[in-house]
Amino acid sequence: MPSSRRIPTRHRVTALLGAALVLLTASACSGPAPVGTPAPSSSAGHGAVAGAAEVAEPPLMLLSVDERGEVGLVDLLDGAASAVGRIGTPRALASDGRYAFVTTDAGVEIVDSGAWTWDHVDHFHYYRAAPAILGAVRGEGAAVVATGPLATAGSTGIFFEGSGEAVLLDNEALSKGRIEERFRLRTNAARGIAAPWGEGAVIAVDGVLRYHDESGTPSGDEAVCADPAGSITTRAGLAIGCAGGAVLVTGEASAPAFERIVLPDDGSRPAGYDGRKGRPTVAGVTGADGFVLLDTRERVWSRVATGRPLVRAVAIDDEAGHVVALDGEGRIRVYADGAEIAATAPLVVGDPGAAALWVDAQRAYLGSPVEGVVREIDYADGARIARTIETPTRPVFFAEVGR
Repeated sequence: MPSSRRIPTRHRVTALLGAALVLLTASACSGPAPVGTPAPSSSAGHGAVAGAAEVAEPPLMLLSVDERGEVGLVDLLDGAASAVGRIGTPRALASDGRYAFVTTDAGVEIVDSGAWTWDHVDHFHYYRAAPAILGAVRGEGAAVVATGPLATAGSTGIFFEGSGEAVLLDNEALSKGRIEERFRLRTNAARGIAAPWGEGAVIAVDGVLRYHDESGTPSGDEAVCADPAGSITTRAGLAIGCAGGAVLVTGEASAPAFERIVLPDDGSRPAGYDGRKGRPTVAGVTGADGFVLLDTRERVWSRVATGRPLVRAVAIDDEAGHVVALDGEGRIRVYADGAEIAATAPLVVGDPGAAALWVDAQRAYLGSPVEGVVREIDYADGARIARTIETPTRPVFFAEVGR
């Protein structure tokens, strides 16, 4: 396999804008943590890690994993492609925008892309470092991974459905190349969620949400959450899907408050949530009848009937309710204020349910595993196909990183 390949590049930010970003990040380093989430400790800095270089623009890349576990990266700015290494045979992949958490027979193997963004709300810091395969978190069965807002502070949660174990990883240690478990709890539950909150996690098992501190000790209030499914950290707090709606977690790191947001009708609920990183509004597919939007800032649900089944839906912004969705025929569909404004021809060969969809502020990336390619889509320009990308490993699974 070649170690480098050139592809058409994504439009670069101008040199003038890059210079302005450098000046901004050098002078505006006292911004708050993302709204609604506990502030990281001062030792977290601004996302900087020894050996990493701060850069002037988001270091966006695609991280791909093929059916044998070969991992590769392709730079979306300059087109450079490279091999990273090999892990076990992949079964699922989750990402926080820096790491790929890949479920294999070993448990969850972690790949560090070496590219990340530190969100300071009013400005951002961007970093690049050498990519690496960090190792595995041991566990049995399917793994439900829940990530936080920052790659170098806070935590990442994993719930192993085979063993009923809830595991909390230290993100600062991950950023330094070490896998360190803050705690590992055996819950004896077949399903659950361990969602990071502050230095600890909110664990959803047996119909109850309960906060556990970084040692795993339960503390504070609890909330009812029957049939937990899906969690996501937003600008306004941590949302966890429950029967009949969702529970929003806000407040102090060690004393979270739980607020129920009830679905306003008897329609179907989403099995999960997705949205552009750092935004308050998220989307969830509801099967044959369309999708729902959850505005975690306003605590409001809205339902959009599409007239066709969808397999993915990602909220892009808040005011116009823009959503990029993948339907059951492999078409990308773009919605605004509940109306479809653009659609593509079928773009996925084989089962669209097996295709990953990642979205940033300008583009969407859709994988077609059978073809072994990823398509970059300009969703703001009539869902135009901007380019087709051949990654260095055929992407059975992939993620956009550097976000």
